Amino acid sequence: MSKLSRAAMKLSRLMETARPNPRLPSTFFISPKLFSTEASEPILGSTNDQFLRTPPTGLVYGKLTSITKHTTKSDIINLLEGCNLNLENLKVEYGRSYLPVSMMVEFPSRTVFDAAIRAIGRKGRLYNLTKVDKSDWDTHAPYDGKAILLHGIPRSALMDDVERTLSGCLYDSSSVQMFVRPTSQGPIRMALVRFPSQALAMHAYITKNRGFCLNNQITVQILY
Repeated sequence: MSKLSRAAMKLSRLMETARPNPRLPSTFFISPKLFSTEASEPILGSTNDQFLRTPPTGLVYGKLTSITKHTTKSDIINLLEGCNLNLENLKVEYGRSYLPVSMMVEFPSRTVFDAAIRAIGRKGRLYNLTKVDKSDWDTHAPYDGKAILLHGIPRSALMDDVERTLSGCLYDSSSVQMFVRPTSQGPIRMALVRFPSQALAMHAYITKNRGFCLNNQITVQILY
């Protein structure tokens, strides 16, 4: 046999041994390219990319100062138009003399909080908004327009005298509290009274403001 024939037979045997073994799974012959480092490269729009692009979420609380005794929750909602706030997202913080000193605001996210700061800046910075903790929000119980404060109760007045002053009003008698608070006019005795609804509290304000408790003329303040 010539050298050429022997070389041809050897090449043929090598090609036969290189054929895929039918007993091996097909995955054994998958191109190694699929296992290269190219597969580990991040894909556009992957979970990690979406996480980085997702705006911050979670409730954020703010304290709005520089308000006056005439500032209402509706005023703040109109000021922060576009922040999707409602009356339940606001609490009025009162001082010892029950003058409003700030408005606590609950925002749905940090993004909305930042938008509120920009809105205040655009409208002349009449108010100052700072971020506070949730504990600051929790410490202030809302009145929601369902409570009134009677100013000018006589020091000698008893609970029965206050009840006679509120005659004709539907209120929670167990909620009545009387105390003395410092004011610009000196110490004044007050009575805090809660009502089942805003309408009943407003009725008491309309009918009892500038009325009398014993011989003292009183004024009525609705608490929000």
